[in-house]
Amino acid sequence: MYRQLLIIFLIVALALVACTSETQPEAQATQPAANENQAEPEPTEAAEEPAPTEEAMPEETGSGLPAVDPLAVEGDIVTAGSSTVFPLTERMAERFEDEGYAGNITIDSIGSGAGFERFCVAGETDISNASRPINEEEIASCQAIGREVVEFRVGTDALAVVVNPANDFVDDLTLEQLALAFSTAETWADIDPGWPAEPILRFSPGTDSGTFDYFVEEVFDEDEAPLLSAANLQLSEDDNILVQGVAGSQYAIGYFGYAYYQENQESLRVLSIEGVEPSAENVDNASYPLARPLFIYSATEILQEKPQVAAFINFYLTYVNEEIVDVGYFPASEDAYNQAVQNWLDAAG
Repeated sequence: MYRQLLIIFLIVALALVACTSETQPEAQATQPAANENQAEPEPTEAAEEPAPTEEAMPEETGSGLPAVDPLAVEGDIVTAGSSTVFPLTERMAERFEDEGYAGNITIDSIGSGAGFERFCVAGETDISNASRPINEEEIASCQAIGREVVEFRVGTDALAVVVNPANDFVDDLTLEQLALAFSTAETWADIDPGWPAEPILRFSPGTDSGTFDYFVEEVFDEDEAPLLSAANLQLSEDDNILVQGVAGSQYAIGYFGYAYYQENQESLRVLSIEGVEPSAENVDNASYPLARPLFIYSATEILQEKPQVAAFINFYLTYVNEEIVDVGYFPASEDAYNQAVQNWLDAAG
């Protein structure tokens, strides 16, 4: 009897074990169902990548011209012409190089006329510096070699008439007296009896100079003969030689761009003309009678075929008004400047 009960107990125990092993998977299977009401986590959005863009266009500067990076400019540039514009172009070239341009910029000071000859006849230069407007004959010469001239007004010069600091008898000249001083008057007393009867030593830019052309136009009504026939006259395309000449003689007189006076104020004295002194205010209000425009010239073909030239002129126009007063000249009028910018935009395409 005891043996039979033991057998029955074992059978029941085995049955219970079997039932437990069968229900365990069901419990596991229902586990997810117990979480059905839980909020499913939202899928994480991948970080948005910036949309591909086209190559960045150059930013526009305050001048209305596209920005120029001198570091990216390659190729050499050749300029020549006016001795008056020379220090301004030199300053702009130095700034271009300081900001990263690694090419070569040649700047020859040979006078406006000689500069136009190299630009329009020989075709040797990319930019022509000029202290007078280009004339019709020069434009025709440029067109004959396939160059369509583009003009850029870069500033204004007040022509400085200077004497030696030891000259204590003249402070102002009328245009008529100025003409006498550079033509038929042999001594200062011939201009004003109260002045010394000492020979006048005359220093003038050479005949290839735009300064000479302008002076002849304004003072001698375009007739250069009286000036060229004057006694004690020294002509030079190098304004530094003229400065030295006036600085070396008490009775000398000369004229050149205002920048050369400003650089040598300790050894020169500037005169008023018709009672008006050369100054920024008198240039702006057009009261100083010997104020004149300053230019650089290039050609449409050059700007389109030589990006380094287009970039330099763009840079020149963008920053010239930051440099020009320190050089010794005065900014162009707003209208003239805006026209120069538009000329660049039209020519560079």
